[in-house]
Order: sequence, then C-alpha cells, then structure tokens
Amino acid sequence: MGFGIVIPLLPIYAEQMHATPFAAGMLIAVYSAMQLLFAPVWGRLSDRIGRRPVLLVSLAGSAVSYLLLAGAWSLEVLFAARILAGIAGANIPVAQAYIADVTTGSERTRGMGLIGAAFGLGMVIGPAIGGGLSLLGPRIPECFAAALCLANVAIAVRRLPESLAPDRRRARAFRHPLSPSSLREAVARPGAAALFAVFFFVTLGFAVLEGTFSLAAAHRYGYSAAQVDGLWLYMGVVAVLVQGWLVGRLARRVPERALVIAGTVALATGFVSIPFASAATGLLAALALVVGGQGLAGPSLSSLISKTVDAPVHGEVLGVSQSLSAGARVIGPVGGGFVLHRFDTSSVFFIAAACAAAGLAFGAIRTPAVAPAEEAVRVRRSG
Repeated sequence: MGFGIVIPLLPIYAEQMHATPFAAGMLIAVYSAMQLLFAPVWGRLSDRIGRRPVLLVSLAGSAVSYLLLAGAWSLEVLFAARILAGIAGANIPVAQAYIADVTTGSERTRGMGLIGAAFGLGMVIGPAIGGGLSLLGPRIPECFAAALCLANVAIAVRRLPESLAPDRRRARAFRHPLSPSSLREAVARPGAAALFAVFFFVTLGFAVLEGTFSLAAAHRYGYSAAQVDGLWLYMGVVAVLVQGWLVGRLARRVPERALVIAGTVALATGFVSIPFASAATGLLAALALVVGGQGLAGPSLSSLISKTVDAPVHGEVLGVSQSLSAGARVIGPVGGGFVLHRFDTSSVFFIAAACAAAGLAFGAIRTPAVAPAEEAVRVRRSG
C-alpha cells in the first residue's frame, strides 16, 4: 500500500525539482534496479541468519526511505530515497521463503498467491489513499506510508515467529547470488533453468504491458486519463481475485505445472486479443486473460522454484527468481516504449505475446519432480 501511495506522486515531485523526463523515468527504474541487485542478497542472508530479522530490518528501512522522501529537498535526495526504498523493498523473496518454509504441496502455491494478492490489493488501494492524503498537505502521503511500515515492524516484532530454525540454516562464506559461480549452481539444480526462464519471460511480457498500456489505451482507443485509471483498477481487482482466491482453489486439484502452462497460454492469448478488441467488453475480456494468466503462472512458478531446493536455501533461489523479475521490469517498459515509439500499439502487444510464447515454450519442457522430501516446519505464533 505504501508503494502504491507514493508511486503516482514521484513524477510530480521530479517535475517540481526541474527534472528532465529521462530523470523522472530513471526515478522509477532505479527502484527495480536495486531490487535486481538486492533481492538475492536478502534471500541468501535470510538463509544464514533467519527470515525474521531480515524482514524486520528491511521493513524499518522502508519506513526510513519514505521519511527521506517526505523531506527530500533536491533531486539527489529524491534518488537517494528511491534507492533505499528499492534496497529495503527487495525483501519479497524472504517473505516467499517464509511461506515455503511453513507450507507443502498445494498450500505453498496458495501462500505464494496470497503474497501476490496482498501486493495487488495494496496497489489498488494505495493510489486512492495517496490522492486523498495529498489534499491534506504536501508530504502527508509519504509520512503515512512510513507509519504503515513502522506499524508492520511493530506487528512483526509481536506476532511473527521465526520459520527457519538455527539447525536448518546454511552457514557459509557470503558470495553474491548473482555471481557467475552462484548462478551456475542455481541453474544446475534439476528443472531450475527452465523454471527461471519461464518466470523471466512471463514477467517480461507483463512488464511490457505495465510500461506502455496507459499510452496505448489513450492512443488506440482515445480513453481519458480517468478511463485508463479505471482499467488499471479493474486489472488490480482481477489480480486480487485470481491470486487471492482462484489459485488456492485450483492448486488443490490441478498440478502446479499445469497451472503454469494454462497461465502462459491465457497470457499470450490476452496479449494477442488486445489489438483486435473493438469494444470495451472485448478489451476487458482480453485484460482479464492477461492478468488472470499472470496470476495463475506467477505463484505456481514461485512454488515450483522453491521446490528445486531444500529449506536452508529457499531464500537464495527465490532471491534469484525475484532478481530476474526485477530485471524484466527494467527491460520491459524500456523495450515496450521503444517499440511503441518506432512502430504502433499493436506491435507492443504482439511483442508481449511473443514473450509469453517464449515462456510457454520453456514451460512445455517437462521437469522432474523436485519437491524436497522434508516436511514443512510448523511455527507457533509468538506473543
């Protein structure tokens, strides 16, 4: 929610500080760049010292980043705040590793889906709250976002137990998970390389949409800014429903690999359908396929990736996958913007469909059963 509150305000602050359009774009991109670098670091660190302390430190770091943003007096400080926000916000693999530690089977896919649903719900609610708070005065939204993070820290201190017992942690010399030796080790695990590839291409296709849809909808369909915002709200609601409800129900009946295949097929079909949608109903149906496909494939892929390793390295392998996701979110909007500038809106969605098709090709490669034999560790609520 805090992320959703501040994102719409960043271009306004950049303009007030006389930033160029390129600098304003970099202000958004630097967040994903930091996640690319630090998601695997947080994940690997949590394998060594536990999930709880890493989550507490990163949540506190997010609070500091919002306070720094609230007090930013120059463009340089604005960038510093977003860099810190990207570093602290790269803790998603730690949350995923926590879920992987305490779940097995279909419950793991459901847990991964709930993380995505929570993020989607925050992105739906956040901009509306930020817009309302901005009427109360400048910098109020960022202070509210910081308060949310501090409340998260307080709740976690009181209610969040450790999921990785000391005797299950991996104590070894630190090396960056994106170093060549670490990457070779990660992709050498049975089935991991194909899963990483699917995860990257699925995210890349969706990132192309995220970076270009607002402009494409305005140019192709003549939609106003309010109508485009309504479409984003619609996509957010669909994402919450799919990841928060549908994935959990399907995971109990359908193998995760089948959910990945179905999701990538829906994603590709939705992208191809968008240029041919001549009415609002057709566009809404195509967007539902895109968001629903992403919602089915993403949590299932995270669950499968976690099962390529045992619990002591859940954080590391999920960190690599989130780093790939962050890389896709840097490349996708830039590449999509280039295609939109040089060609037309249809080409953008066909490129996104090609990314989904590449993910489908890798997803069709049958990978061996890789779920570790160990059972999930049940944790007792503290406090």
